[in-house]
Order: sequence, then C-alpha cells, then structure tokens
Amino acid sequence: MNAPHFEKVALIGIGLIGSSIAINMRERGLAREIAIATRRPETLKRAEELGLGTSYHLDTADAVRDADLVILCLPVGSCGAAAAAMAPSLKPGAIVSDVGSVKASVVQQVQPHLPANVHFVPGHPIAGTEQSGPDAGFLELFENRWTILTPLPETDEAATQRLRAFWEATGAMVEIMTPEHHDLVLAIVSHVPHLIAYNIVGTAADLETVTQSEVIKFSASGFRDFTRIAASDPTMWRDIFLTNRDAVLEMLARFSEDLASLQRAIRWGDGDALFDLFSRTRAIRRSIVQAGQDTEEANFGRLPHRKDSWNETPPAAE
Repeated sequence: MNAPHFEKVALIGIGLIGSSIAINMRERGLAREIAIATRRPETLKRAEELGLGTSYHLDTADAVRDADLVILCLPVGSCGAAAAAMAPSLKPGAIVSDVGSVKASVVQQVQPHLPANVHFVPGHPIAGTEQSGPDAGFLELFENRWTILTPLPETDEAATQRLRAFWEATGAMVEIMTPEHHDLVLAIVSHVPHLIAYNIVGTAADLETVTQSEVIKFSASGFRDFTRIAASDPTMWRDIFLTNRDAVLEMLARFSEDLASLQRAIRWGDGDALFDLFSRTRAIRRSIVQAGQDTEEANFGRLPHRKDSWNETPPAAE
C-alpha cells in the first residue's frame, strides 16, 4: 500500500459524500487516522457500526485536533457555524476544504473564522446519488467524475496541489477555477435542472387527484428520471438555492426565454424549429456519454458496485 496522503483527516458530516470519502481513505490507504464528527448520536453510531473511521466525535473541535486535512461535508448553510466551532482547535498548516455545491457563499461563511496559519481550499466533488446518510457511500462514487477546487488568490499553491493529489487518488479528475465561475457553471448544469425537477414533480403531485392516481401509476421514463433527481436531500438543496440565488436566477431567466420560444414553436406548429432543437440536444447527450460522464447502460449504470465491506446494508431511498 502506498504512503498515506495525510496522517489524520477529519470529516465534519458523514452523509453520502463524507462516507464515500471515508471508504476511499480506508480502502486506498489515503490517511492513517479518520476522525468523524456529526451532531446526531444515532448517525455517529451508524458510522461506527460501518467502520468508516478510526475515531468518532459529537464535538467538531475535538475531531479536528491534530488533523492535517479537515473536510466540511455539510449542507452549504451549515459551513459557517462549523468553521467557527472548529477554528480554535485547527492545527497550524492544516488544510481546510469542503464539498459544497456552492463556492462563493462557502468562502464568505468560512474564511472569516479561519486562523491565518491554515490553508483554505474550497472544493466540490461533482458526484452523487439521490441517497443520503452514512449507509449511502461507496468506493466508486468519485471515479471518472470531476472535483472542482476553488482556491483563493492568497491560498498556498502547495496546499492546493496536495489536495488535488488526494482527490485524484479517489479516481476523480480535478479542475481549478474561481468560486464565482464555479457557481455560474453549476447553476446551469446542476442547480436549475434540480429546480425544474422539483417543480415538475410538484406539479404532478398537484395533478394526482385530477388524474385519479394515473400520474404515479403510468409514470414513464421521463417522469421517473425527474423523481430520482427530486428525491435528493431537501436541506442540502434548500441551502444551495438560497446561497447561489444570483446565478440560479440568471440561468432561470435564460431558461424562461428559451421555454417561451419553445411554446411559440408548438403553438404555431413549427416542426422544423422543434426538430432542430431536439437534434441539438440529442447531440449534447451523446457528447456527455462520449466524455465518460454517463453511460448508455440500463438505469444509466448508476447502481453502485459495492466491493467493500463497509456497506453491507443497502441504503433506503428517502
């Protein structure tokens, strides 16, 4: 086994992303010690039952003591409070990161609390499923998926490269950009699609009584795919939309303009316009598959292959 990337890593939060990071560290030998912290005793107990760490803590400050790397695996809106709680106990030279889907807000929340002698490298692994909790993690979650790092201008370059190497060791591909650019990109590729999914499933729920339960009974693949997205963690997505509101609203305005054009094409029977749009979007789907960011396999190949012993109990859907 290769030498570990870090002696001690502290994971603050142990949901899907946190548990998958823990499994990667144990299976791939990326850290000697894994400290896990979470506020709920029952969640911490389950993490211990799964063998995800080497120490377990209800107190964030206790977990980060002597840690070389601290990763906030929390909903975006909780990162500031966690940073304030752990700041006095951070080891000089430690790297602090996160996994949130919004970056500018995390910087605003976390940076003011951190001492000058630690290195702050915000991060976002673009990987996930609709499952949550410590049971949801699996080894392959990050393989061939992008992790974006958004270091600040004053961030030590060596710390950024050390964190890049850590993520690459999980199988991830790493890109570096500014927090503001990250938030604009993620608004269109992730946040707005989730918002649309939540809205469509909500509309279907309103229609359920009108159609006498036929919406659920006859759900076709399109609606089923929307419900998969809309089953994602509600706390996490509430925080994402509130903390990335400017970029989301900008992308929603663009979407609304394009939707209005589509409505006109349908109203006026413009088959050529519809065919051109559907051809362009079909080509985008093919390019995503060719880039290795999805697969044409049944169920989109999203069923995880659990080769490890950390997750013997299948996660329950929310």
